[in-house]
Amino acid sequence: MLNLSRARDNMVEHQLQRRGITDRNVTKAMRIVPREAFVSPGYEEFAYEDTPLAIEHGQTISQPFIVALMIEKADIEPNDKVLEIGTGSGYAAAVMSRIAGRVHTIERHAALAAEAKQRFDRLGYRNIEVHVGDGSRGWPKTAPFDAIVVAAGGPSVPQPLKEQLDLGGRLIMPVGDKREQRLLRITRTGATTFEEDDLGGVRFVPLIGVEGWTAEQSLYARAQDGKPVTELGLPEFIAMVAEDLPAIEDPAFGTLFDRYGDRRIVMLGEATHGTSEFYQARAAITRHLIEHHGFNIVAVEADWPDAAAVDRYIRQRSAQNTSDVFRRFPTWMWRNAEFSAFMAWMREANSRKADPRRQTAFYGLDLYNMRGSIATVLEYLDKTDADAAAIARERYGCLTPWQNDPATYGRAVLTAGYGKCEEAVLQQCRDMLQRQLTDSADAGEEFLDAAQSARLLASAERYYRIMYYGGRQAWNLRDSYMAETLGHLLDARGPNAKAIVWAHNSHIGDARHTDMGLVHEEVNLGELCRQRFEGETALIGFGTHDGQVAAASDWDGEMEIKDIAPSSIDSYERLCHDSRKPGFLLDFERDQALHDRLVEQRLERFIGVIYRPETERTSHYMFASLPQQYDAFVWFDHTHPVKPLTGAPKPEGTPETFPFGY
Repeated sequence: MLNLSRARDNMVEHQLQRRGITDRNVTKAMRIVPREAFVSPGYEEFAYEDTPLAIEHGQTISQPFIVALMIEKADIEPNDKVLEIGTGSGYAAAVMSRIAGRVHTIERHAALAAEAKQRFDRLGYRNIEVHVGDGSRGWPKTAPFDAIVVAAGGPSVPQPLKEQLDLGGRLIMPVGDKREQRLLRITRTGATTFEEDDLGGVRFVPLIGVEGWTAEQSLYARAQDGKPVTELGLPEFIAMVAEDLPAIEDPAFGTLFDRYGDRRIVMLGEATHGTSEFYQARAAITRHLIEHHGFNIVAVEADWPDAAAVDRYIRQRSAQNTSDVFRRFPTWMWRNAEFSAFMAWMREANSRKADPRRQTAFYGLDLYNMRGSIATVLEYLDKTDADAAAIARERYGCLTPWQNDPATYGRAVLTAGYGKCEEAVLQQCRDMLQRQLTDSADAGEEFLDAAQSARLLASAERYYRIMYYGGRQAWNLRDSYMAETLGHLLDARGPNAKAIVWAHNSHIGDARHTDMGLVHEEVNLGELCRQRFEGETALIGFGTHDGQVAAASDWDGEMEIKDIAPSSIDSYERLCHDSRKPGFLLDFERDQALHDRLVEQRLERFIGVIYRPETERTSHYMFASLPQQYDAFVWFDHTHPVKPLTGAPKPEGTPETFPFGY
């Protein structure tokens, strides 16, 4: 049982007083106001974390220390009349109401204002008046105010707000663009005179309004060096709007993704299956979302049986060694140091949760054992028909939706010998599946695993036959299956279930806005989840310009460390590279100008487990609309390959069952 009263006291002592908050009125108010009443349902246990939390409409409830700092610097006294700009959840207004005589708070989102008012009513806070309107203009009807606190960043302090200060009144507001904001205190010293103090750097959502930023401009459609934004080239524009990435190991990296904490599904992509930065970044984001936003499912583009063995390991439900999992091609995709470190963190994090229902589960979304099935096909054909085996490898190698080279398929023309092998291969696959289901039953698998197996068994014949011949039907079957599996997992974990998905960009980006959907009539996981979980799904793509990647030249081939060719001159990747920024986040949801300027289709690069730089343009690019395909895009200009575990030394002190049995 959570002791929220104790957590509240700890917050005041450790987060406020130890950082220099000394105003007793402030600390007393923050001991009284229950912050858990101002967070979204299911987030109560995170209410007293030292971090901001996401709320509806892309807004946040500020970090407790920032709330305390702004109120203390506003020097609010009993009986003061206070104006707050940006009600949000209502927490800051509630704290000020325990000090001031009357608080007026303005919110531009009517739904947020209504919810805040309901919270105030439930708590019996009768000295707060909630208004819906343009906060950048203030609330002149009840001016002047002893203090004004603005919980959003503007390009400058609006003159109407300064004019609504009483003589001696204090105004606290962040000023600047998204790259740099300073918290200012403005004190009215006369009819037309004011003093200004700089209280340090901060980061807030934009102040939208006539005296702030317009919704279309967001924080960016202002002149830069005298040049209107509309005249900036796209690389310059990207450089201006991009949010710089902290170092991946910096806790601030995960905090940057708090904006997606209220989603039910967050999908994290990758432009390749073998880039270290993508795995490390996804792990950092996932850790933060689990710890601070209650996500309890991690689902990946991997075979169900292998992932199930890892799940038993991280939830300590079995002593089974994981040394045999993810042994099939491409082994480096999951048997790498970056992913193994994340698995170790999940096991340790779960061990701190006594209630198994609060532990984070790990699942594979892919067709029950796609790679095992392909291995079965190749093993049989290698023994019976070498030509058919060569054809199969070629077809599996180009089983990608971005493949535009007709010659690749031309090399894989089906022959009579290929057709003769069909029934024998299908029987091999059926036998393999039956053995796995029997083994699972003998091992005492839980109901969810058994139910998933039963679903696969019901459609196995169609699955194996389509997979054998490849093509668009195989892709659509695979991604539809993954979407259905994710839905079953969310249903099984209950109404509070929240999932993070790791998969390639080609799976998590909305196919309707790419050549996949527009030309090839392919669907994918991101598209299907956007449709089923409308408004509850965030799709986050990842990209790079150059570096090295772990990949193979052919299906079932050896892993190689390959140089990534510099991105195509007419691609989204080249625009990002030409911004001359090493790493950043583009948020298409928050900035309409960014969305509009990049919406026109351009080339986008996709590298899977196979990379053929010699045919890069036809083998690894397709046309897409980046802002429609994703909700956000994470960029690393220069990247490095994952570190395969084969032959790697086992970390000192780790158990024999350490992931993948070093």
